[in-house]
Amino acid sequence: MTKKSRKDDPLFAAGLVGALGIQVAVCIFLGYWIGSYLDGRLGGGKGWTIGGILVGLAVGLLSAILLVKKVMEESDG
Repeated sequence: MTKKSRKDDPLFAAGLVGALGIQVAVCIFLGYWIGSYLDGRLGGGKGWTIGGILVGLAVGLLSAILLVKKVMEESDG
């Protein structure tokens, strides 16, 4: 019987996709929360909130890319 590698496991793939979605969503929420806080403290309309959301999105995507890169390197060898 051959041992199934981790990259061939559909549950691992589903877990990875779920983790990536949660990771990006949490980063966006934190960016929104920090931006809203800065809007309340510093004023300036919704600029801080929008900026926080965009920064959160960028951080979330970057961390997702790094996670996928790490998983792909582990599955290569």
